[in-house]
Amino acid sequence: MSSSDRSSAPSVPRRVLLLFVDGLGLGSDDPSRNPLLTYGGERLRPPFAGAAWRPLDATGGMPGLPQSATGQTTLLAGVNAPARVGGHRTGFPGPELRALLRERSLLRLLAAAGRRVAFLNAFRPLFWELTEAQRWRLSATTVATLAADLPFRSLDDLRAGRAVYHDVTNGELRRRGFAVPLRSPAAAGETLARNLLPLDFALFEFFRTDRAGHAGDRAAAEAVLRELDGFLGGVLEALAASGELARTLVLLTSDHGNIEDMSVRTHTRNRVPLAAWGAGAAAFTARTERLADVAGNIVELLVSGAETGSDPAAPRPLT
Repeated sequence: MSSSDRSSAPSVPRRVLLLFVDGLGLGSDDPSRNPLLTYGGERLRPPFAGAAWRPLDATGGMPGLPQSATGQTTLLAGVNAPARVGGHRTGFPGPELRALLRERSLLRLLAAAGRRVAFLNAFRPLFWELTEAQRWRLSATTVATLAADLPFRSLDDLRAGRAVYHDVTNGELRRRGFAVPLRSPAAAGETLARNLLPLDFALFEFFRTDRAGHAGDRAAAEAVLRELDGFLGGVLEALAASGELARTLVLLTSDHGNIEDMSVRTHTRNRVPLAAWGAGAAAFTARTERLADVAGNIVELLVSGAETGSDPAAPRPLT
């Protein structure tokens, strides 16, 4: 494990932000394959610009390439989903994975414990045209939000500064004809940080990394990484400027590798990063040994840890 904690933050955070970045692995040291080495930033590759960090296995000990449905269920429900269902599952969660998310996603457990929880991604109008049954068949993050009975944020929320679209800049929305302001990645990060402050836990999903890896376009992949780097920087700088980074734990992790190896257009078996900034960053990464530990350790921090005022002594995975 590699880690460092360069802040004087307290051991127990007031709140946690989980930045889920789809398809971000830890690649090789070969710059011809790995755009993380050449995109021009430092926040998305070791040592993650001041973060405490460690690599996490995304395979769950199962053969084959890790996939989104099982990887995201592992992250959000705190269970080794590939082992539970007998292999990696691609796309959106099927019935067995949905059942796990309905029962034990960290959003549901935190909301049930009375914590203030939000999924801060903005959704297009098409989402509200779907039936409830159709919504339950969407992404793991959507299922986890439904299971927690949390509201979804709309483009009206985005315009009012209460949400961020998945591409952070709103460029995709504008290309689709929606009247929304164009934002810099840093400004979008500032918006996310501002919305985090009244909450105990927030989730944000970024999946353009996975799309870029599948597309195989090196220049486009580096551009996506620069935008994500700027967005993360905006979050951290806004929290630091307000003094709230000392009371906030910002986590970044992924469900599987992809964009870090441009020699293939598939997912990879590379380990994924767990990077943490702010309050209790080093302690959190030290006790998080598996992707399945992330959810349980967040719940432990924000429920038991917050009630006792001390760090939990050991990881509490939900398995």
